[in-house]
Amino acid sequence: MFTNATQSKPAPIRAVIIDLDGTMLDTLPDFHVAINAMRGEFGDAPITQQQIGLMIGKGSDNLIRAVLALEHDAAGVDQRFADAMAFYQRHYLAINGKHSALYDGVIDGLDAMKKDGLRLACVTNKPIAFATPLLAQKGLAHYFEVVYGGDSLPRKKPDPMPLLQVCADFDLAPSQVVAIGDSSNDAEAARRAGCFVLTVPYGYNHGQAIHETDSDGIVTSLVEAATLIRSHNRNAH
Repeated sequence: MFTNATQSKPAPIRAVIIDLDGTMLDTLPDFHVAINAMRGEFGDAPITQQQIGLMIGKGSDNLIRAVLALEHDAAGVDQRFADAMAFYQRHYLAINGKHSALYDGVIDGLDAMKKDGLRLACVTNKPIAFATPLLAQKGLAHYFEVVYGGDSLPRKKPDPMPLLQVCADFDLAPSQVVAIGDSSNDAEAARRAGCFVLTVPYGYNHGQAIHETDSDGIVTSLVEAATLIRSHNRNAH
């Protein structure tokens, strides 16, 4: 299934890089609580989960600026940004994971990938101080050899740097690695890194249909992703 123009035969897949928010966990309710608590610090009215869902996926800086821009011009956003970020981080850390839930098939999919000998990494644009305890709280931490947050490296998705770093960590060519995510950010990072990419249809993707995103396939769950990779590897040299 996973082929490219430079290979006469498909190479086996050896590792999988998996996104967090919108791919393994529905964290939108956590964002909703923390963002509205931050807005309350400024006396601003609450906003809906649907509004927040259009803003997440590109890192905390982008999220906070987008939320502030609902009421303020660019100068006003800049003026309030530092305080808003401090409020948001304090509120998010206080509730991190309390309102989020695993998507169906995540544990079974990860178990299947590990059973098949695949190496696993989690790459998210969520700050590492949020991502690490969240993975532990949800029983996911032990699956991953490597975890990178949006602030772990100089650049984050859609830049390919975090994915290329995982390839280097695992000493694998990008053509031996599949990224799985819910957004165009994940797909663009994978394409630019030279990795294959699968997308899930149930995440956020900035309000855009995932079918419009360039990927190697849409999978309904991590279980289906594991099955596709296993099938590919049976046919690979």
